[in-house]
Amino acid sequence: MPEHPDTPDSRDNGGFSEHDAQRQVTELEGESATAARIFDLRRIIGGLFVVYGVIVTIVGITDGQAAIDKAQGVNINLWTGLAMLLLGLFFLAWLWLRPTPPPVPATAPDDDATT
Repeated sequence: MPEHPDTPDSRDNGGFSEHDAQRQVTELEGESATAARIFDLRRIIGGLFVVYGVIVTIVGITDGQAAIDKAQGVNINLWTGLAMLLLGLFFLAWLWLRPTPPPVPATAPDDDATT
C-alpha cells in the first residue's frame, strides 16, 4: 500500500529544513508577543473609560438644573464622568508603569549535557 504524502510519517518535508521550521516558529512567536502587547486589556479598558469619561463629564458640565434636580441635587453625570476618567487614567498609567514583559526566548537543550 503506498504511503500517503500528507501523513506525519512521510520522509518528504516539502523542501523545508529543520532550521527553516525553527525560524518560522520564532517569527510567529515574536508576532504573537507583539500582538499581545498591542491588545493588552489594560489599554483597551483604559482607553474606553477615558473616552466615555470625557463624554459623560462634558454632559455633566452642560447639564441643566432640571437634570440635577432629578438626581436629588447631585450632578451625577459630572461625578460619574470624573470617576470614569480617573479609572481610565489609572489603567493607562498602570500600563505605562508596568508594561507587558517581552517573551523569554526559548533555549534549545544542549545535546552534550547529560544528567
